Amino acid sequence: MEKNIALIPGDGIGPDVVAEAVNVLNVVASKFGHKFNYETVTAGGCAIDKFGKPLPQEELDKCLKSDAVLLGAVGGPKWDNLASEIRPEKALLGLRGGMKVFANLRPAVMWKQLKDACPLKDEIVGDGLDILIVRELISGIYFGDRGTAPDGKSAWDTEKYTWEEIERIVRMGFEFAQKRQKRLCVVDKANILNSSQLWRKVAESVKGDYPDVSLSYLYIDNASMQLVRNPRQFDVIATSNMFGDILSDEASQITGSIGMLASASLGNGGPGLYEPIHGSAPDIAGKDLANPLATILSAAMLLRYSLGLEKEAKAVEAAVNSVLDEGFRTGDIAGGHAAELKAAGKLVGTKEMGRLVAERI
Repeated sequence: MEKNIALIPGDGIGPDVVAEAVNVLNVVASKFGHKFNYETVTAGGCAIDKFGKPLPQEELDKCLKSDAVLLGAVGGPKWDNLASEIRPEKALLGLRGGMKVFANLRPAVMWKQLKDACPLKDEIVGDGLDILIVRELISGIYFGDRGTAPDGKSAWDTEKYTWEEIERIVRMGFEFAQKRQKRLCVVDKANILNSSQLWRKVAESVKGDYPDVSLSYLYIDNASMQLVRNPRQFDVIATSNMFGDILSDEASQITGSIGMLASASLGNGGPGLYEPIHGSAPDIAGKDLANPLATILSAAMLLRYSLGLEKEAKAVEAAVNSVLDEGFRTGDIAGGHAAELKAAGKLVGTKEMGRLVAERI
């Protein structure tokens, strides 16, 4: 199989972690008989420096012509004082909208080897957590009508959804639930918001197509509480853009480390967008300190969802599991054991962690 992958290293630690994911993909290609061609895309702060804008059309076009896109990270304090319309984060919205990737999949998995990094009590997390959040990505309040009054004393942002936009997310939630524990929770604010009431109408209209899946609802405030009170009640969560943004970040923290969590953004047939959910961490960029595992696991999702290579995706995930089983850790997942890990030669940097994973595929 020959496929084209667009790489967006981006800013901060982005280039560091993307490089390790590419090394892993190259080993996969070699061992399983594939050929991956790469094209580098400039987006985010580095694009502002080079082009004066966070996502030039020609860079987006490279993504659209690819089979999949792997993104590192964008942003940093260097660009914090720019006008909102040209900040690095605008590249993310431009990529999502331009690629029409309407569903963001964020698995929140607590790896058994990292259980002691979880901030919740053992009796709450039990033998581990495995939650999938399906977030609507290209509509809602982040893309709705917005403005600020001329006097600067009032401003507005509009939450708007169509039936079609909701249905495709809810159906995706049902379909993933069918392959997992057969439980779907739709999170909304239907006691206040008309748009949330529409989410419930849509969910009720399609639930008959998935009779084997149990459907429930929670308001966003209660869902936020339940994630830390009783996270094991959740299997798949489907929700709006803003609520998904909130819940997925909360879920990432209860699993122990944001440096372990991957994500996929999918549409209907076009290339998917894959990225770790951590930020650009410019303070450790280029210092061989960043954890590349979230990006490597994002590459595994790329293999699975965009290239249809399930066996290869599992091989990458198994390699990560093996490295963790052997006790290797980057600083962010070392917990309180950094000194003893260092003494044992198990405290490693970005490049060594990537090499270890690649070696075990």
